[in-house]
Amino acid sequence: MVGQLRSVVLDCPNPPELASFYEKLLGAERLAGADDNWVVVVANGTRLAFQLSPEYQPPTFPDPHGSQQVHLDVLVEDIEEAEPKALALGARLVQKDTDDTFRVYADPVGHTFCLVWLS
Repeated sequence: MVGQLRSVVLDCPNPPELASFYEKLLGAERLAGADDNWVVVVANGTRLAFQLSPEYQPPTFPDPHGSQQVHLDVLVEDIEEAEPKALALGARLVQKDTDDTFRVYADPVGHTFCLVWLS
């Protein structure tokens, strides 16, 4: 082993704003020391960081010629309860027709994530 994963970092145009979205989506807590360039939240022991990228361009999904860059899977108990909450926070549904175990969304700046449930 070389090391341990410390954080997953997402580029974005406004780190504090995107961190707020994920705080509410995941029930995360913001760590002290945040500024307009770098914010870290912790959800269930996992660090998710947001770094300023003034030239940020969101991924295009679905696009077989484009890249998602990265996506997160968020486990939920009831998709019918979780989906309206995610949408109210600013998520956008991008693919509902899957195998009935997940749906694909975009966060407010276009990163894709899935709400996943156990059947």
